Amino acid sequence: MKQIALIVIAFITFSCSQAQKTTFSKEALSEKLLGTDNSQTAFKNILKKYKGKTLVIEVWASWCGDCVKAMPKLKELQANNPDVSYLFISADKTAEKWKAGIEKHELNKGDHYMMNDGMKGLFGKAIHLDWIPRYIIVDKTGKIVLYRAIETDFDKINSTLQSLK
Repeated sequence: MKQIALIVIAFITFSCSQAQKTTFSKEALSEKLLGTDNSQTAFKNILKKYKGKTLVIEVWASWCGDCVKAMPKLKELQANNPDVSYLFISADKTAEKWKAGIEKHELNKGDHYMMNDGMKGLFGKAIHLDWIPRYIIVDKTGKIVLYRAIETDFDKINSTLQSLK
C-alpha cells in the first residue's frame, strides 16, 4: 500500500510540473529584457505589441548547438506561417555575442530581446526554462497554447499553429 501511495504522489508531482500553462506569471511579465537598441522593456509591454496576433516565442542563445541546428526548421516554420509573429529571447551572456548571433544566423523575421541575467536568472526561472531552444506559442487572445516545446517538437509546433488558423 505504501508503494502505491508513493507512486501516486510521484505521478501527481511529475504531472503538475509538466502542466500546460495558459498565462505567464507576474514575475515573468514584470521582468525587463534588453532590446537591440539597448533599451530595457518589461516583458508584459513587449507582449502588448502582439495583441490580436499569433506569436511564436523562441528562447535561444548563439552558443547553443541545438538552437543553431534548429534554425533551418525555424525558418521553414516562418516561411509556412507568414501571418504569425516571432519573438526571439536570447540567453546569451553578452549583448555583443547576442547581436552577432542574430546577424550570423540571419534572424531577420521577428523581434529580438535578451535576458539580462542569462538562462538561470529571474526571467528563465519565471518561465521554467530548463532547455534551449524553447518555443512558446501564444494565441490571438494572449493565451499560451503551447508552453514547452523544444527543437524536437516541430511537428507539435506546426500542428498547433495550424489549429490556430
